[in-house]
Amino acid sequence: MLKDILSVSGQPGLFKLISQTKNSIIVESLTDGKRMPVYAASRISSLDDISIYTIDGDVKLSKILLRLFENKVDIDPKAAANILKDEFKKILPDYDSDRVYVSDIKKVFVWSRLLTEKGILSEENIKIYQESLKEEAAKEEKEK
Repeated sequence: MLKDILSVSGQPGLFKLISQTKNSIIVESLTDGKRMPVYAASRISSLDDISIYTIDGDVKLSKILLRLFENKVDIDPKAAANILKDEFKKILPDYDSDRVYVSDIKKVFVWSRLLTEKGILSEENIKIYQESLKEEAAKEEKEK
């Protein structure tokens, strides 16, 4: 679900992976639909690989986005810092407040809103994603 959605350092918003070339990848902005090349010098992160620090370890961003969607949380990312922290604490009570900054929390809310608007976070896509997680868990269990 989020494997092909990318965050590119120095670029606002999120991007969808379109194709790969010899020296770069081609991405499309989720906000305005413009395509552009992104080179290896840029720091590129798949949303599927991003985690948020908790007191006990990490939680994948995908799980946090699912919780936000399922609980229909739609907070204005421009809200006051204490409101953002309080709402984030409802979704992830044990997040590490020393290592997770307000700017990180804002990004999560901005990204959640954008992914919901673009239909990437939808009931249907979440069901497909959860089924794939179950299949992966069953596969790992079989290998043990």
